[in-house]
Amino acid sequence: MTQRTLVLIKPDAVARGLVGAVTTRYERKGLRIVAMQLRTIDGAMADAHYADHVEQPWYPPLREFATSGPLVALVLEGDHAIEVVRGINGATDGRKAAPGTIRGDFSLSNRENLVHASDSEESAAREIALWFPEA
Repeated sequence: MTQRTLVLIKPDAVARGLVGAVTTRYERKGLRIVAMQLRTIDGAMADAHYADHVEQPWYPPLREFATSGPLVALVLEGDHAIEVVRGINGATDGRKAAPGTIRGDFSLSNRENLVHASDSEESAAREIALWFPEA
């Protein structure tokens, strides 16, 4: 089943020069980049993206991190793309992520964990529409 999913290569990964390493992993798995942009987001965009979390006590530091510098937003397409990308990314907490995953190989943080990926078809549709309204 061909799907599309949103991926954010977060400010920590961009600052560390990992954009190429991250995108290469997706492409080597057979996923295709169908949209991509480098941008710095403001608080309103962070709030819209993380709408389900804005009331959480841990959200303000996440918002600050998400708006701290440039990130790369991309739409990936491929067979079962949502599940595949989440597997490539690894566990949310980089300290617990398996070696061989993006977070397992490059992250030691739960918040600054390099990448975001949609977790369902519904969230993928919402997030792609938010980040790439022209698509």
